Amino acid sequence: MHLQKLSESLRRSPVVKVGDYDYFVNPITDGIPSVDPKLLSEVLTAIKEVGDFNCDLIVAPESMGIPFAVPLSLELGIPYVVIRKKKYGLPGETVESQVTGYSRSFLHINGVSRGDRVTIIDSVISSGGTMRAVLRGMKSIGAEIVDVISVIDKGAGRESIEAEFGVNVKALMRIEVIDGRVRIID
Repeated sequence: MHLQKLSESLRRSPVVKVGDYDYFVNPITDGIPSVDPKLLSEVLTAIKEVGDFNCDLIVAPESMGIPFAVPLSLELGIPYVVIRKKKYGLPGETVESQVTGYSRSFLHINGVSRGDRVTIIDSVISSGGTMRAVLRGMKSIGAEIVDVISVIDKGAGRESIEAEFGVNVKALMRIEVIDGRVRIID
């Protein structure tokens, strides 16, 4: 899989400090600067190549899972659900604590039911806090995890998630931040 546009955009990503956390800013992970449609198309093509979409729902945490869930839903004819930070208080709403490398909040899951087969998509897995909360919620609901896909793998979160939940997290590209710069590992 050749991800030239993604590689180029990551190499240009500025890195900002959020406390002690090195946060890289990229169109795919943050929506800024503007997202080039050719970059998004390249990433979506790669997601379809690696992903298992024999599922009932595409599940994406807000906000940056949404740009992948919507076009995949349209193209593949699979409904999608967005996991929100906003509480709705709907019957059956599942709430999970989310602790990332730079924030703490709650995720609210609605629209996923026991037995639903789900493919989870997000833009980046770093500390694993968001994905951990999503997977805890799916397990609590009784949904079946078909696949877990992250566009970018940064840090040790992927390995800890795989060990804790017994899932394989597919990532399109692995990076690290060293001396304030993004370095592509593979």
